[in-house]
Amino acid sequence: MQLPKINISKKRLRIGALVLGTLTILLIIIGSVAYSKREALLQKMIAKAILKANKDYDLDVKIGKTGFNGLSTVHMTNISVVPKERDTLTIISDMTIGVKLWPLIFGDVKLSEMNLKDGKINLVFKDSLSNVDFILKRKKKDSTEKKSKLALSDIANNLLNQILYKVPDNMEIKNLLLTVNDNDTAKLSFMTSTATIVSGVLKSTILVNKTEATWHVNGEVKAGSKNFDVMIFADNKKVELPYLNNKLHAKISFDTIRTILKGADYKGDDYRIEGSWSVRNLLINHAKIAANDIVVPQARIDADLLVGSNYVALDSTSTVYLKKAKIHPYLKYTLNPNKIYEVKLKAPEQDAQEILNAFPQGLFESLEGLKVSGKIKYALNFYLDSSEPDSVKFDSGLTSSNFKILKWGKINLQKINDPFVYTPYEYGKPMRDIMIGPSNPNYTPLSQVSSNFKNAILTSEDPSFFSHKGFVQESIRKSFAVNFKEKKFVRGGSTISMQLVKNVFLSRKKTLARKAEEILIVWLIENNRLVSKNRMLEVYFNIIEMGQNVYGIGEATHHYFGKSPSELNIGEGIFLANIVPRPKIALFKFRSDGGLKDYMFNYFQYIGNIMARRGLTPSDTSGYGFYNVRLRDGLRQYLLPDTTVIDTNAFDDDDPLPVIETQDESKTLFDRLFGGKKDTVAKPATTVDTLKSNKQLRQEKREERRREKELEKQKNENG
Repeated sequence: MQLPKINISKKRLRIGALVLGTLTILLIIIGSVAYSKREALLQKMIAKAILKANKDYDLDVKIGKTGFNGLSTVHMTNISVVPKERDTLTIISDMTIGVKLWPLIFGDVKLSEMNLKDGKINLVFKDSLSNVDFILKRKKKDSTEKKSKLALSDIANNLLNQILYKVPDNMEIKNLLLTVNDNDTAKLSFMTSTATIVSGVLKSTILVNKTEATWHVNGEVKAGSKNFDVMIFADNKKVELPYLNNKLHAKISFDTIRTILKGADYKGDDYRIEGSWSVRNLLINHAKIAANDIVVPQARIDADLLVGSNYVALDSTSTVYLKKAKIHPYLKYTLNPNKIYEVKLKAPEQDAQEILNAFPQGLFESLEGLKVSGKIKYALNFYLDSSEPDSVKFDSGLTSSNFKILKWGKINLQKINDPFVYTPYEYGKPMRDIMIGPSNPNYTPLSQVSSNFKNAILTSEDPSFFSHKGFVQESIRKSFAVNFKEKKFVRGGSTISMQLVKNVFLSRKKTLARKAEEILIVWLIENNRLVSKNRMLEVYFNIIEMGQNVYGIGEATHHYFGKSPSELNIGEGIFLANIVPRPKIALFKFRSDGGLKDYMFNYFQYIGNIMARRGLTPSDTSGYGFYNVRLRDGLRQYLLPDTTVIDTNAFDDDDPLPVIETQDESKTLFDRLFGGKKDTVAKPATTVDTLKSNKQLRQEKREERRREKELEKQKNENG
């Protein structure tokens, strides 16, 4: 087969050759101009950078010598950076940088190579003398300068690009010292004896505090394509920093941490950063997290980070892996026009035992060794707009399929079905052992507890106790709103089930781990019907703290009124329900003659009306037994004069109360022999003047009214 003949005219060939020749000449001219002007361009950019550092950040930057070596290599010596009236920040003896020429012409500094010898970076944190505070104190520009507000997505793109631009294709660093000096209470040094990047392969050796440890940061770095895979580990030991223990009272260590950047680019108007982070044998110890070491053997998150014009989000396509368990998180923080917080968690149906095995070691001590079968799944949805905190959204659900408990862990969650010994703790110390069973004369079966007390405490503490499964989501939702508005924790969402689990199975230490364990145990008990509702309420009534070293309804009724629980009238029942949230200040609610203080009347009327509407007590306009509550004679001698007012807010549960020990003859022989401490009554160390007392009295009344309003809202929400 003969191919067709292609005819190209000589004229067209001449035109093509002319165009190609012209372009070649232009490139040569431009290259020559760029080469001839490169020194001037470099000096101009350096001068501009030094001026900007001085003008905007009060930094005195000096460079001994600078100039090109070869086509695009810049050599600098004796570099120093000193913030105004602060310690020297940086000193570098010798540095050679390979600059990519074409980006330099257009104002971008991209590094092709870097060699650094003998440098020091000194970070000082000494209150107002910090040498890094210039980062937060950029000088204000002229008010006449036009302001342009960049979208967060553009800021993220620019910031990431600027960081990656400064990562060279090839690098060699020798003897670069980084020191951290924090108010002379904690010092830290990192000596990078060597760090190299050769064809994208990163290797480094870092000496921590001279001889304390040797770290390595190794991996692959391909800054141009926005990819890196870097791992941190130590020689023959864990990576750890005693500095954190000294500074934050926290212990953190790990075997390895691996960080991967897979890519970053715009997705519509949003900027998407895709990567992953993993850790092996992470150990955390902090008093606010747990009372012991928490160990995470293996964890990884494959993350899709989205940065929009006004928000930052971890997309729901992200996945967290803990051993074989996985969960999909969604976190979003919107900055304007209102701050909005969104959290969604979704754990697809998975093997229940694998979920338990995935829990970090030391997190749920009481459940260690627990064996289960079946499957579980979990979903959480939280949304809070700071401009409308009362409209906060919250729902959470852990559901199971064919779930069964095969073997108990350290604690048998059904132990409260039989008599057991309960040991209350105060300020971290055991008070005494209390037998919760018939052998204790103060033990009171539910059938022998007056309905006046039972109905009052259910009304005030947990109206839906017999219908919920351990949690009241509406109450938790309202707690989020109240606490957000108050900017502190003032209201919890605990049910009687949660209070019972906290007291019987867990320590009283206020940690995140204990709260998480409490929630899980409540779910196990309530959703698997390990204990009946009646038995839970009976145990709760017999262990609840109701005064200084007074536990259970049996002790409380004898202590305050000299009678048995079955004999409580409506007023006494409402009073005892009232003291449950803050039992240690119970005696401060009485006048010296044994009657209740007047400010308590509104609470009685409020709770009584709710009970009356529900048919739990007859309607009464005289305070539902308020005037019939009389403290027994044996305790009246310890009451303070009516003119003395105590700031009850000072009696915090975490602080010991000043007490006077007294012998109470009304105690039974059993109590005297086995009850531990004698009766104790809180007594103030000093009285206060009249002006201060009036102020404190108003504070006390406001606190009571606030609680009443919150209680009324809760009852309305729960029907």
